[in-house]
Amino acid sequence: MLRSLDYVYVPSADPDAEAARWVETLGAELVWKIRRFGTVVACLRVSGSGPAVILAGHLEGDVPILVYRVDDLAATVASLRARGLEVHEFGLPPGPAARVDAPGGQPFAVYELTRPGRVESFAGRFDEPEE
Repeated sequence: MLRSLDYVYVPSADPDAEAARWVETLGAELVWKIRRFGTVVACLRVSGSGPAVILAGHLEGDVPILVYRVDDLAATVASLRARGLEVHEFGLPPGPAARVDAPGGQPFAVYELTRPGRVESFAGRFDEPEE
């Protein structure tokens, strides 16, 4: 059902400061940072392989959300609901998505890649704070 772990969405009270710490202390690469809809979202690469880390100012809670790619979101959502899981659909830049509050407290999300290249189009974009 799950193809790959593509993103780790991390709730952040201050994505600007936290992104700087990831870069300074872990040598992460800041890929992009966008300010839109009253929030800040920053994408970091910590290694050459593995998921991107997304620091999200709008994400509630204090637990990261693991975001997996699937081939067919509708079928995956139907399968998860049939297993008794609560599923909340939403959207991500690369395509439609759904969040699952899994047993044990670790939320995860699934998405279908319907807009390939959308996230890559953000590369090198670093929005500055408004004065």
